[in-house]
Amino acid sequence: MSVLHILINRQDACSTIMLPFLTQLSLEDTTHEYVELTQKLVKGMENLSRLREEDIEVGFSTKEVVYKEDKVILYHFKSQVEKPFAIPVLIVYALVNRPFMVDLQENRSLVANLLKLGLDVYLLDWGYPTRADRWLTLDDYLNGYLDTCVDFIAKTHQLDKINLLGICQGGTFSLCYSSMHPEKVKNLIVMVTPVDFKMKNTLLNMRGGCTLGSDALDVDLMIDAMGNVPGDFLNLEFLMLKPLQLGYQKYLDLPDIMSSEEKLLNFMRMEKWIFDSPDQAGETYRQFLKDFYQGNKLIKGEVVIGEQQVNLKEVKMPVLNLYAEKDHLVDPSSSLALKQYVGSKDYTVQGFPVGHIGMYVSGKVQRDLPPTIANWLKARS
Repeated sequence: MSVLHILINRQDACSTIMLPFLTQLSLEDTTHEYVELTQKLVKGMENLSRLREEDIEVGFSTKEVVYKEDKVILYHFKSQVEKPFAIPVLIVYALVNRPFMVDLQENRSLVANLLKLGLDVYLLDWGYPTRADRWLTLDDYLNGYLDTCVDFIAKTHQLDKINLLGICQGGTFSLCYSSMHPEKVKNLIVMVTPVDFKMKNTLLNMRGGCTLGSDALDVDLMIDAMGNVPGDFLNLEFLMLKPLQLGYQKYLDLPDIMSSEEKLLNFMRMEKWIFDSPDQAGETYRQFLKDFYQGNKLIKGEVVIGEQQVNLKEVKMPVLNLYAEKDHLVDPSSSLALKQYVGSKDYTVQGFPVGHIGMYVSGKVQRDLPPTIANWLKARS
């Protein structure tokens, strides 16, 4: 059989296969869908034309700056009740993104919901490291900035101890801090927090070198060459963990979103947060990748910060571990591993049926998560 005959037969076969689909399309249906899409786009362009930069600002709740040191800022949120909880809570976020995901907008704010339930809330903003901060270490961040903020809050409220709420990498930091300074932490809450970093089926951990070490990522070469790690590099790394969903699909869905001003604002706020990625201080990134991802030293008790060794058995205060059951960044088993290593006899764990970002923006989670935190703290006040 000639090549021409093969091509003709294939063409006839394709036509036969596609014919049932094509016959289902009528001119009326096609025209209706086209008109509907055009109307959505026109309405969306009108909504976009009215938006201003201030409309998509993140950080809904009223707050004031109460302490500053170098790039670090400590915020105190305005109380929403007459008599807030006596022991305040300090939210410690990750270095890799801005902390205002916890206060993204009015109806999607962990902070706002905690304030309504009577908590006295502080937030630690690590700021934007510059070339001058290349040599900052985990010791500087935890035994320096974080410890100073804890002391400031304790002194302000005339307390010996405060509550910590650590989120993602900030939860890992809070575990380390609580191990080194247990006398300063009343209750510890960790949320979507990596503990066991040897997760062979988690792309982020594999990329960091949880099994191959420097063969997966030569951290020393990276830091020696670049100094600080660009935020855009890390942001692209996170996006490529779900390239279709985070890189294409959400933009394909944009016409359906644009026609609603509220949904468009939600989308724009999320985009602003995603792409607002600070650079990482080189020496801190070097130690975190090598000791935690590649060496998995946290659960081995081998992490040394400054002159202090981190031993999770020293975390003896009450611990609440909150995790996302569909998390693609921090595998649930990585968070759940905390139970077998922590020294606390008062350990509580609670999962939520969402992904990593859903812990902040899911309406159902924002209905259930803040009361879980408030009730747990109230019982241990």
